[in-house]
Amino acid sequence: MSDAIGSIEGLCGQDPGGRGIGPLVELTQGNLRRAAQSIAEHRAPHVAILTGFWILHGKPPSPENDGPPGAVHIAAALRAAGIPTRLATDTLSAYAVRATAKGAGLPDDYPIDVVSMSGEGGEHGRSVDEVRAAWQAASPPVSHVVSIERAGPGPDGRTYNARGFDISAVNAPLHRLFAGGGWVKIGIGDGGNELGMGSIPRKILEQSIPNGAKVACAVPCDHLLVAGVSNWGGYALPAALALLRADLRDALTSRLNRDADLAILKAAVFEGHAVQGATGTEVLSVDKLPWEFHAELLDKIMAVVRGAR
Repeated sequence: MSDAIGSIEGLCGQDPGGRGIGPLVELTQGNLRRAAQSIAEHRAPHVAILTGFWILHGKPPSPENDGPPGAVHIAAALRAAGIPTRLATDTLSAYAVRATAKGAGLPDDYPIDVVSMSGEGGEHGRSVDEVRAAWQAASPPVSHVVSIERAGPGPDGRTYNARGFDISAVNAPLHRLFAGGGWVKIGIGDGGNELGMGSIPRKILEQSIPNGAKVACAVPCDHLLVAGVSNWGGYALPAALALLRADLRDALTSRLNRDADLAILKAAVFEGHAVQGATGTEVLSVDKLPWEFHAELLDKIMAVVRGAR
């Protein structure tokens, strides 16, 4: 199973966009298995998933279509297997996350925690402290927090997009929720500026990614997954968990297929108005790669899962 999970990790670690993530992928080898194992072996897992990346140059400015689809893949897969899940985002990205969750077949009353942009409550959102307390008081309490394509601050305390623009004002301080609470922290990212990337030595981030010295996130995590596209981590984590938990395999993979993936992306784009990060437009393309490219990668991941059966 370790070999099969390693194959999935290798598929997700491709760099079709030429971002220079190769050194980051190499340093994090084995983390997919460790992340999945931490959930598989937990006596009462409850997984919260953070996402939402505001695209300033969107037409109009909007949430990105990389992140929410991967997040709801994880949420829906684990929920189907009987593992409690919930989503979390900020007020700017909330409508896109809700629409994407609906596209995954999650019910209207599915828990989505929305944090205000200040992190202090109000503005149609809750405070970081309030959400943290709710997670700790849940039954069972939240055991794991997964952040997927969620930007986080660098050493200067500011958060930047890949172009080097300060996006702190449109990126609520979910890093405070991610970092504090006693849960296992799993980070998924593709560009170096996402939560969890602080687990990579700063020098490597600065040398490997464009604008690395400025944009690289300083917030670490327990298990960092680096993918060519962050949504791919949303395929990989439930697939790896399925390989470790044969009793849950069918449930975990029941929605990991082309039809479900297309429905999720369509909901994110056409209902949630999420945009492609590179161009800022509403298209069925993520990181300038057409949906078919992502679907083929999902097919390859599922072929590995079936081959290990």
